[in-house]
Amino acid sequence: MSTAPDFAFLTNHGKTLLVIAGDPEIRMRDIAALLDITERATQRIVAELATAGYIGREREGRRNVYSINTHMPVGLPTPRDIDIESLLAVLPHHDDAPADKAPRAQRPTAASSQTAGRHGVTRLQ
Repeated sequence: MSTAPDFAFLTNHGKTLLVIAGDPEIRMRDIAALLDITERATQRIVAELATAGYIGREREGRRNVYSINTHMPVGLPTPRDIDIESLLAVLPHHDDAPADKAPRAQRPTAASSQTAGRHGVTRLQ
């Protein structure tokens, strides 16, 4: 019998970074829906990631396009840390799904565990 644990291995900051890595044009409301957090919390997390240098933001029309600064350290409590690029390399990617077939909020992301959430949006666990 397998049940989901009451904890997560990644923080909302880590999950947000992974969601952005999977879709650099994703909207704040879609990140919030995927992670099952408020839009306000999402805005705070994205701002903190940008301030810390983990992501870049560029305005294209009315939307933001994000970039991941893969040289940044993950922040492991070990003498030898790894960078974001190494973390992204070991996580599963769902590149086999055609990106133009699914709405942006329902596209698979780099998380290994997902469940259907409100409004048909796939949430990260």
